[in-house]
Amino acid sequence: MPNNPLLTAHTLPPFDEIRAQHVVPALDYLLEESRQRIEALALQAATTPPDWENFAAPLEDINDQLSNAWSPISHLNGTMNSPELREAYEACIGKLSDFSTWVGQHEGLFNAWQALKEGPGWATLDDAQKRAVENTLRDFRLAGVDLPAEKKARYGEIKSRLSTLTNQYSNNVLDATQAWHKDIHNAEDLAGVPESALATLKSLAQAKGVDGYRITLDFPSFYPVLSYADDRALREEVYTAFVTRASDQGPNAGKFDNAAIMEEILALRSELATLMGFATYADYSLATKMADSPQQVLDFLTDLAQRAVPQAREEFAELQDFAAQELGLENLQPWDVGYASEKLREARHAISQEQLRPYFPAPRVVDGLFSVVERLYGVRFEEKEHVASYHPDVRYFQITENDTPIAGFYLDLYAREGKRGGAWMADCRVRRQTSAGLQLPVAFLTCNFTPPVGDKPALLTHDEVTTLFHEFGHGLHHMLTRQTIADISGINGVAWDAVELPSQFMENYCWEREGLDLLAAHIDTGEPLPGELLERLQAAKNFQSAMGMVRQLEFSLFDLRLHHLGSAPDASHIQALLDDVRHQVAVMPAVPFNRFQNSFGHIFAGGYAAGYYSYKWAEVLSADAWSAFEEAGIFDPTTGQRFRQHILEQGGARDAAELFEAFRGREPSVEPLLRHSGIRAA
Repeated sequence: MPNNPLLTAHTLPPFDEIRAQHVVPALDYLLEESRQRIEALALQAATTPPDWENFAAPLEDINDQLSNAWSPISHLNGTMNSPELREAYEACIGKLSDFSTWVGQHEGLFNAWQALKEGPGWATLDDAQKRAVENTLRDFRLAGVDLPAEKKARYGEIKSRLSTLTNQYSNNVLDATQAWHKDIHNAEDLAGVPESALATLKSLAQAKGVDGYRITLDFPSFYPVLSYADDRALREEVYTAFVTRASDQGPNAGKFDNAAIMEEILALRSELATLMGFATYADYSLATKMADSPQQVLDFLTDLAQRAVPQAREEFAELQDFAAQELGLENLQPWDVGYASEKLREARHAISQEQLRPYFPAPRVVDGLFSVVERLYGVRFEEKEHVASYHPDVRYFQITENDTPIAGFYLDLYAREGKRGGAWMADCRVRRQTSAGLQLPVAFLTCNFTPPVGDKPALLTHDEVTTLFHEFGHGLHHMLTRQTIADISGINGVAWDAVELPSQFMENYCWEREGLDLLAAHIDTGEPLPGELLERLQAAKNFQSAMGMVRQLEFSLFDLRLHHLGSAPDASHIQALLDDVRHQVAVMPAVPFNRFQNSFGHIFAGGYAAGYYSYKWAEVLSADAWSAFEEAGIFDPTTGQRFRQHILEQGGARDAAELFEAFRGREPSVEPLLRHSGIRAA
């Protein structure tokens, strides 16, 4: 097909050429070509014993060609959303789902993979190839290859409908987020809000041709208002708009309501699990994870809750007392908690996120991040000019080792209109061996930090610095892999409840003097973070840590219990379940109009359905891994190379539990997590 950049082989996506009108024709062409090539491979395997070279490798080529065309489209949909691109994207997701189902239920392909495992070719495979084959056979069964024809058809219908629904859920959240704003003309009405945040609100107003200040529901805009604005009514208004997004409540009640979508998603997931012979969707989800059963996960979360809830209640009672006595807030409401917490943090530790901001200019933080990784793993970073990009803010870097390129990544740091909220890593290219040579891994690293204003660099909060390190940990897992088979390369094939290990591990460098000295320098003077400020930062690390933990446990328990129900709930039952979980673990009373679930994209539009517990599960691993560095030195090269060798390089080549034990020399312990979190022993 001529003149379509998505159909031309590129080392990197041609972002300067890709347009919305290219998307549907390119995908249609690739899907049809892929179907024909797959049919030919299946026919060949029926007469010629399949081996890696004549079957598995060509099949991987087909999948990779499709992935390399779709990854930039998916990324643009999340970072440069427009009506034209959204329409094109939505026209494709059902087709991709249908294709995936067709492949997953293709009996000829399944038989060929089975023949590869049972035939003479099996003995010639290395361990990584065998792992990939076994994972593929497992995934065929989880995709319904063994089902009778009518159930196969129903499986396909469910998967296709789910892809449409989850995308619509995500769109509703994005649209609801962008549908609300509040313009304020007098700076006095924003008393308490720091100068850096005021500059952001002012630039948002100017971008829309409005005088004064504009508050939106993007994190860098609304968060400083909730944390610092003295005007309680303003905080309540912003909080209400945020927690009622895409729901039947709040200023845009009913306009983007996700309630019916959630109901249908859960009903379809429940039906899918039953179709596949699982008791619940949680059982189905855990079939590919480290955890053995939903009950094991519930026990794990309940155990953490029993340790954390009493301390969280103490922390909240202390906050209530402080708010009443020092701030005149007798009846502490959710829109007061962030504000009162900041005041208490400052009173107790004489530190705030805003105090730290001048020490974290974004360019210095990025350079410091690279320095940390260079010291740990011996690699180098080099920014590459003249790489096609999709936005002026985006930069492209190459990672080299011994002067040889080994990976690359796009760095997209700042919030903007049309960009999905949050922070994430996604793969652009996966490391794999091709007939033409080694394809190097390339990552997308995306955040939503406060953008620079004028000619000054952006100043990050310490929380934002930690977020950057977290996402870069995912990126290192993807980019430092040594695997050459796509299905187990980088984060591919890694159990979902272990995938947060490298990301959470990297956060630790944001709290240590040796790490901070590489990335903190005052914007005006260049001085490092003063010792007194560092001591206060470290002392405040576990400020309200039990409250933070129970909040994560609330999300995790809600998710798992929701997907472990015997029947699909309606919107009122979803709310009732969340209320019950909050009664069990939450310490802050929820207001009746809070519709958190309507924008909980992790489980309704992301990959975390019946898997949100993974954050805490992996945090046990990451805290224990970090304790090895505490023992040896946080930049100890030997320990760094062992972590790289056993965790980062292995990808999905072996079980996550085996890899952790190979690194740590024993099974993981929960004690380092409790110690690092400041949770007292029960």
